[in-house]
Amino acid sequence: MIPEDRQALHHRTISVVMASQVFSGAGLAAGVTVGALLAEDMLGTSSLSGLPSALFTAGSAGTALGVGRLSQRLGRRAGLTAGYAAGALGGAGVVVAAAIDNVVLLLFFLLVYGAGTATNLQARYAGADLVEPGRRGRAVSSVLVATTIGAVIGPNLVSATGRIATHWHIPALAGPFALAALAYAVAGTIIFALLRPDPLLVSRTQPETPPAAAGSAIAAEPVAPAGSAADAGLATDSGSAAAGLAADSGSAAAGSAAAGSAAAGSAAAGSAAAGSAAAGSAADSGSAAAGLAADSGSAAAGLAAGAGLAAQPVKAGVLAGAATMILTQLVMVAVMTMTPVQMEAHGHDLSATGLVIAVHIAGMYLPSPITGFLVDRVGRIPVAVASGVTLLAAGVVSATAPDNSVPLLAVALALLGLGWNLGLISGTAMITDAAPLETRAKTQGAVDLCVSLAGAGGGITSGLIMAATSYSALSIGGGVLALAVIPFVITNARRATTAA
Repeated sequence: MIPEDRQALHHRTISVVMASQVFSGAGLAAGVTVGALLAEDMLGTSSLSGLPSALFTAGSAGTALGVGRLSQRLGRRAGLTAGYAAGALGGAGVVVAAAIDNVVLLLFFLLVYGAGTATNLQARYAGADLVEPGRRGRAVSSVLVATTIGAVIGPNLVSATGRIATHWHIPALAGPFALAALAYAVAGTIIFALLRPDPLLVSRTQPETPPAAAGSAIAAEPVAPAGSAADAGLATDSGSAAAGLAADSGSAAAGSAAAGSAAAGSAAAGSAAAGSAAAGSAADSGSAAAGLAADSGSAAAGLAAGAGLAAQPVKAGVLAGAATMILTQLVMVAVMTMTPVQMEAHGHDLSATGLVIAVHIAGMYLPSPITGFLVDRVGRIPVAVASGVTLLAAGVVSATAPDNSVPLLAVALALLGLGWNLGLISGTAMITDAAPLETRAKTQGAVDLCVSLAGAGGGITSGLIMAATSYSALSIGGGVLALAVIPFVITNARRATTAA
């Protein structure tokens, strides 16, 4: 393929993926806004209000691995379509479970609903399949910024979808999940119908520019194109995609089970940490950080042991990128999950909660073009360091904001989203630079599995920590933990430089 044709296909791919992200962003944000409140209402306790976040991030973990492997075999189109279909099924199932007041079904379908979250994040890799290394940050950011539109609209439709749900004799808090099911279904349809030819399969037929030549902060060895693998993979009709999904369902389910187990273990660790935190606010913050750190450590261990990367030397770039995304995801999910619960406890209604979450999600995605530019021009490592500092600032603001101040909580959640954005784009670029083309999608899925495990642990541990200490302790503890990304990425950058 001549460079002009490759560039044209890249632009088409970006356009298609961006269109799907508008809808998937709405699906992702709608459930995030009310998940904790729905669980609190149905379970009758606030101590388990972090469970929905843990479940759909656990489901996201299993799906990330499955989508990555299916994409490796059949291309991005097959993987993303299957993931969005599962997310739509999960959203519809949550509505049914709430309508019949069945807690068991609710928990199961929250797990399935997490597939949409994983797929929404996996789509960012499609934007970088056909672009040279020096523009990968901007390519990823283009996909993420499209999510902003739906992600901001979704939480602000909470009240409207609640009224519609009530009209049909369904609990109001289930309404946003109906919106999520529809949004994920539309996103999957766009990918299935329009993502042709498949960008990942085409990229395997093309020589790749070594990342070091593009001034990447963490170098990786040049890799040879995979050759004719794309020819066999181009036959991604609905039948072969279904077969591939069936083949991967076992590993995806195992990933979900592992995530659920890790979340349960994290809960115990978080509970123990939280229980020891009664001495004062300083001790509370320290134990919160310790409880969250246990989740981060187990997810990082899973990167080598449980995600299938131990069979090959793990490059410093993959480790640095994974660590950045694991820590930022853990801290973001923990604080975000408990913010609606904190607001409801102090008399704020769903409209105020929806506004704060909308601002948070805008912070997660809207800065993407600037972040992508900085990742490509300034470097992966400085942006990763900035993510840790920004998350600390978010923790300080949320911890010190007056209980009745919606504007200050919105500022804190905007900073929380920005810190996550900086970590996600810099980490994604590091991993794409370092992973060999012939196993790139599989490696990306394995890393996203570990990121989701961290989110699951953060979600369930956050409720336990907040119940035993306070929202302020959780926020400060998360901010302190986020600073751990700085020595980790700098150390791996030095290792990569020495190895080169």
